Amino acid sequence: MSALAPDLAQAPARPLTARDGKTLGLAALGGALEFYDFVVFVFFATVIGQLFFPPEIPEWLRQAQTFALFAVGYLVRPLSGVVMAHVGDRVGRKRVFAFTILLMGLATLGIGLLPTYATIGVAAPIALLALRVAQGAAIGGEAPGAWVFVAEHAPPNRVGLACGVLTAGLTVGILMGSLAAGLVNRAFTPETVADWAWRLPFLLGGVFGLASVYLRRLLDETPVFREMKARAEVAAELPLKAALRDHGRAVIVSMLLTWLLSAAIVVVILMTPALLERLHGVPIAAALSANAAATVGLAIGCVLAGALIDRIGAGPFFTFGAPVLGVCVWIFYAYAPSDPALLTPLYALAGLAVGVVAGVPYVMVRAFPAAVRFTGVSFSYNVAYAVFGGLTPVLLPFLLRLDPFAHAHYVAALSALGCAVGLWLWRRERA
Repeated sequence: MSALAPDLAQAPARPLTARDGKTLGLAALGGALEFYDFVVFVFFATVIGQLFFPPEIPEWLRQAQTFALFAVGYLVRPLSGVVMAHVGDRVGRKRVFAFTILLMGLATLGIGLLPTYATIGVAAPIALLALRVAQGAAIGGEAPGAWVFVAEHAPPNRVGLACGVLTAGLTVGILMGSLAAGLVNRAFTPETVADWAWRLPFLLGGVFGLASVYLRRLLDETPVFREMKARAEVAAELPLKAALRDHGRAVIVSMLLTWLLSAAIVVVILMTPALLERLHGVPIAAALSANAAATVGLAIGCVLAGALIDRIGAGPFFTFGAPVLGVCVWIFYAYAPSDPALLTPLYALAGLAVGVVAGVPYVMVRAFPAAVRFTGVSFSYNVAYAVFGGLTPVLLPFLLRLDPFAHAHYVAALSALGCAVGLWLWRRERA
């Protein structure tokens, strides 16, 4: 595994220009809207379960089927991500980058317009499943494609900042989904939400997603891919085969760091409000309010982490940054639940520390050469996230029965793994 891919190493260092800012801004905006479209489903899972499944089935089965539909979006990501990355490495980054947001916009708009079980019967959940598969396919190519796109546009001394800004944009999309759901539930009665108001966030997301297709048409193909195509250096064989055969260590390191990323995001950001309510009796409204502060902290942390990793390198960054993440999360879980006054500030601090994960795409895009970069990043990220991110919500409740502090121990263990990877990267950078 090389510390820096040759095509990035040969590019001259320079400051960010207005053109770079436009590329970053449009990429981050599109990523925010796409992640909003993907996650808003979970905030209306209860209503969707009531409307799209037979009313006579048990409530637990309805909830299980609804969350299974949400999970399908994650399970389809590895396959769709590899297929789209193959196209991105052979045809161009921009085309895939534009296609993912088009597919997501159409699927989200389709959910907002979809007839319910009362209208079309069993065809309703089948159509909903198909639209969730389409959303999962889109999101499988979005994050890896966006990271590669901005990294190949940015100067080599600002790759970390570019990836950090883009990751912050994806985080803002999650926050937008939460805020939209809260606004709808405050503005309308539960009966009105169940009748038609639940459709509003999906319709809005679909319209904005389709509008973003036009904005992404304004972006240029990356200079790295244009140069690669001009020199006829596009991979002649299957990019996935080349990535696995020639860059195995890069794949392993990328997967290990994605494990750290998934643990931080899934446990600290997504699961913690429910854990606070169930384990410590924290009112869900207070937990969600604190979670919003943590998500804002995460967005800020991503930008700061990206700027820092550009200055000190990946090795020192993860060697010291991963333990900081573990310590901040540990302090939050140990002290915040018992003191309401500490809940929001400590959760915001933990979210800020989770921003360390913005260093993960920095390592991945620099680990693979241009010919297989999209495929290498997409395969490593999507497979690892599907396995580790998918298993964590299943295994953690079981582990909590054995250890009431299992969530903190899990994040601490992955922080130690991140530190070990950082030491390995540092040694290679110095060599």
